[in-house]
Amino acid sequence: MNDSTDMARRTFVGLGGAGVAAAALALSGCAPAGGNGTGGGDAGQPSAPAPGGSASATPPASGTEIAKLSAVAVGDSISVTVAGATLLVAQPTAGDVVAFSAVCSHQQCIVAPAKTEFHCPCHGSRFDAATGDVLNGPALSPLTPVPVTVDGDSIKAG
Repeated sequence: MNDSTDMARRTFVGLGGAGVAAAALALSGCAPAGGNGTGGGDAGQPSAPAPGGSASATPPASGTEIAKLSAVAVGDSISVTVAGATLLVAQPTAGDVVAFSAVCSHQQCIVAPAKTEFHCPCHGSRFDAATGDVLNGPALSPLTPVPVTVDGDSIKAG
């Protein structure tokens, strides 16, 4: 091969490798946010919320019933949507109820309850259901707490 053919081949292979890497990054969901709004990065562009969820972070008004206490078993958690906001409610110990916005702090996907944890289906972040703290990234910040009170068998925004 002559030098110009060898150089062109190396350039093509080099660019092809970069193209494959960029495509793999885009397909992984962690490329910078772009046209479809589902990319990763922390550019402030929310990902599409999970089906049936809302990316609203506005908590319901104080005194609004969120759920029945009997709906949240001790050591378990549930997801509820109240006044357009999707919330995660957990009862780590008997009578101790906590709630958090279900909006992931990484890319604003809707996080799902998973017993003593909350899991983000978009990029795999995991949060502690008792505290909202990050157990596994890519999220770096905890879930936003929502004040709640227990009034008989009602869990209310507080």
